[in-house]
Amino acid sequence: MPAWVPPFRTGIGYDIHRFASGRRLVLGGVEIPHDFGLDGHSDADVLLHAIADAVLGAAALGDIGQHFPPGEARFRDADSQDLLRESGRLARAAGWAPANIDATLLAEAPRIGPHVPLMRERIAACLGLAPDAVGVKATTNETLGAIGRGEGIAALAVATLYAVQEG
Repeated sequence: MPAWVPPFRTGIGYDIHRFASGRRLVLGGVEIPHDFGLDGHSDADVLLHAIADAVLGAAALGDIGQHFPPGEARFRDADSQDLLRESGRLARAAGWAPANIDATLLAEAPRIGPHVPLMRERIAACLGLAPDAVGVKATTNETLGAIGRGEGIAALAVATLYAVQEG
């Protein structure tokens, strides 16, 4: 093991969920009016799941499925803000704290832009960051693939963590 540990780590997260009728659409902790929600065991917040994976990955703590198994009843319809808060807590307990989040939603619909400021605030609150340390963008898939056909929504996220000493 090297004697010197870099003071920063970076993690990448990805998630995708298909649309489902009869469900709420929650992205970045914000309920968005839409004809369909996303299918999943929890609230299926694809954006928060990707961010949680990025945070956990940067801290070398595995992935969201290891910490919040989709087969466990206690995570049924779970609020993904709780999962993200816990991911940040786990990272801090391992000696790493979030410094910056950057994420992209890939969706043909609905329009995401009007909801981005509130998403940034919610993500920042979950991780103990200032909103200006959280970037959220949205793009389409230019009608290509499952996302382009409007079958669901995907998200990519990058988390930068810095070394902290608990105590």
